[in-house]
Amino acid sequence: MSVPDTHAAESLSQQGLDLLASGEPAQAVAAFRAAIAADPAHYEAHHGLVRALRDAGRPEQSIAAALALTALTPADPLAHTALSISLQNAGHIVEAEAAAARARILEWKIQLQSPPSKGQL
Repeated sequence: MSVPDTHAAESLSQQGLDLLASGEPAQAVAAFRAAIAADPAHYEAHHGLVRALRDAGRPEQSIAAALALTALTPADPLAHTALSISLQNAGHIVEAEAAAARARILEWKIQLQSPPSKGQL
């Protein structure tokens, strides 16, 4: 097993973001995949890959990438939101609603773990 190269993953992920911003999602997919290869736990690269695949018109691959993201970060509401958006774009409405509900529940759990601010008392 090789050692993750976090620096390379960050650089490639930034390249992917720049490509997305330039309207080149297919090239961004390659950059995000390279970032994930450099560091399989690089959260931002996984998120970027989900978005790039969706923007490239590859909804089923975007769903697969979003499922990998939720496996990597199962308690992250944003991962489940990304899955919900990908499912919705692919026309899987019932599954999208379930993923969105999971994201809301996770967000509520986070909010319940935080002490209330003075304005909330």
